[in-house]
Amino acid sequence: MADEPRARPVSRAADVEPLGPGSLTWKYFGDWRGVLLAPWAGAMQNMHPGLGAGVAGHSRFFEERWQRLFRSLYPIGGVVYDGPGAAETARQVRGYHDAIKGVDDRGRPYHALDPDTFYWAHSTFFMLTLLVADRFGPGLSEAEKSRLFDEHVTWWRLYGMSTRPVPESWPGFLAYWDRMASEVLEDNQPARDVLDIRRIARPPALSWMPHLVWRALRGPQARFTVWFTVGLFPPAVRERLGYRWTVRDERRLRRIGRAVHHVWRLVPFRFRYHPRARAGWEREAGRRSADAPRVESPERYAPLPDERDSPKHYAPPGGWRAGRRQQ
Repeated sequence: MADEPRARPVSRAADVEPLGPGSLTWKYFGDWRGVLLAPWAGAMQNMHPGLGAGVAGHSRFFEERWQRLFRSLYPIGGVVYDGPGAAETARQVRGYHDAIKGVDDRGRPYHALDPDTFYWAHSTFFMLTLLVADRFGPGLSEAEKSRLFDEHVTWWRLYGMSTRPVPESWPGFLAYWDRMASEVLEDNQPARDVLDIRRIARPPALSWMPHLVWRALRGPQARFTVWFTVGLFPPAVRERLGYRWTVRDERRLRRIGRAVHHVWRLVPFRFRYHPRARAGWEREAGRRSADAPRVESPERYAPLPDERDSPKHYAPPGGWRAGRRQQ
């Protein structure tokens, strides 16, 4: 059968040339618009049986949603934007997942570093990048989508993982994505919990906002976020989760996407990117020293106090106060 996943030669992560500012991945992955798709990525990831089991058994994500989201952006973004240090960042990210393993409630063993499971998470980050550009940006040609696919393979190889799950081409990836959506992903509690944001806490960045105001905004925001997220799901996933999506819904979502694109063009370049991504752009432009300390997550995004020393959590070198000083 054409475009079946086949093994590529395995290279050491240190031998992989990292992505750079000429790549489409640099242009779109660290863009703040990606945060709009965070619930989409979380639900898609958690519907994978092994990944969902790992979240259910080892994560306290739902007790610290905002903190987990924003601190994760630093090391994950670093695999793209850290230049010569990208392979080391990838090794660290991989290490956070080493102890996440067990047996789920149906007796199935899982491990976060199983190549199929880890690649599924990686594939959602690739598709998030593509959706930002295609649905909330200028749009992408098929040639550009294929180019993004090739870049995501380079990104994957930085982890030093097996290339066995990786499709050979962009058409092969589309077949993989459709098969995962229709045959592998499950309706499970971790995915449902991602979509249940009716009582989500106030974001740390909005600590100045009175709680009463946040509670008034939270309901409409939650309903819009779920609608927006459902619109980006593959049809098979919407059907499995029991959501309905109409032609009218699709037209409305596309109008919103065009509006986001046009408004975003007015945002100054340096404010479009997450701090770790922005540091990469500044380094490549010569405005930041190549040996400057990496930009790390501030303390407000630290894990819960009794979790801070766990090896499964990212932590800045020297601790969270050091991370705050580097902002």
